[in-house]
Amino acid sequence: MNGFEVVRKDLADVSTLFLKGYLDAHTYPQFESALQKLMDEKRFKIIVNFSDLSYISSAGLGVFMGFIETVRENAGDIKLCAMSPKVFKVFDLLGFPTIYDIVNDETQAHQKFSDGSRTN
Repeated sequence: MNGFEVVRKDLADVSTLFLKGYLDAHTYPQFESALQKLMDEKRFKIIVNFSDLSYISSAGLGVFMGFIETVRENAGDIKLCAMSPKVFKVFDLLGFPTIYDIVNDETQAHQKFSDGSRTN
């Protein structure tokens, strides 16, 4: 069985979630819980770092859609970074690049928050 792990790091008002392993129908509640905790703490500037994520299923993708409206209603955003080509392909096929900022690394994601820029 493949595992999944979410590690959180806060820097000022931006929280970064580092995903590791397989995000699928069995593991998505763990990711959903991490995002819900950020909502409960009113932390709406979020970076999700995919550098150690091996696989994402539609259940994992659905978690992003479940939170983006609340995040943006509270002047925040979810920036995605460090995706492998395999993971990016899944996001790209479903049109996520038109909804989310997807950048190469965490530094660029922080810069987007500093600039106040957003894909849409």
